[in-house]
Amino acid sequence: MSKIQESGEMYLEDILVLRQRLGGVRAIDVVKLTGYSKPSVSRALANLREGKMILVDSDGYITLTPEGEARAQKVYERHRTLTEFFRRIGVPDELASADACKIEHDISDETFLRIQEHLLSLGEESR
Repeated sequence: MSKIQESGEMYLEDILVLRQRLGGVRAIDVVKLTGYSKPSVSRALANLREGKMILVDSDGYITLTPEGEARAQKVYERHRTLTEFFRRIGVPDELASADACKIEHDISDETFLRIQEHLLSLGEESR
């Protein structure tokens, strides 16, 4: 996967989430979700397009390229898993999600794998 900044990963994750909610995603949807200005979102999307992470069709609909999809899925999986881990150790939902968002980009693959394994073992213990 190519090197993109944390903010680029956040936009990819946002596009993925919006696609799940809305089906089709346009720049204005990203603006509404993030609260960022239209020019900021336009710049970010242009960078993702140049990095071959997204495609934008003639009607303005955004799709993830295979590389963009893989990166978005990875970040989203990390977000969901870390949020669940934090919830299970007693962190309130909103804070758990906010902290997961901060960590999901920087956590090592090894540490993330260990957290996933730990959550799986907790799930098996509750049966």
